[in-house]
Amino acid sequence: MTKKRDKASALKVLEILMKRFGRPYYIVTDRLKSYPAAMKEIGCQDLQSVGRWMNNRAENSHLVFRRRESAINKFRSEKSLQKFTSIQSHIQNHFNGERHLTKRHDYLDFRTQALSEWRQIIA
Repeated sequence: MTKKRDKASALKVLEILMKRFGRPYYIVTDRLKSYPAAMKEIGCQDLQSVGRWMNNRAENSHLVFRRRESAINKFRSEKSLQKFTSIQSHIQNHFNGERHLTKRHDYLDFRTQALSEWRQIIA
């Protein structure tokens, strides 16, 4: 989370990713003007792919966090947001049983077990 979505923050992200994963074959971004400016500075402006549905895969992977983010938009600093999400993610992971991967009776057993553990923790 950055306060601004400008060229400097885009450049920072691109440098970190390229340092970690190497030079990509192509980069899918949205139409924000800070990305081409940052890519021009790095020298990889020809690698950018922008399309109407090309960014869906990246955006859908962030849906869980975006759902959380929309509920907590009133945080004023990144530090307090990080503190909240680190705590909330542990709680959410405790109760997230991934229903689509389990059978109904197994899922119900998991939920009752998670609820009893949670009651022991908060007691």
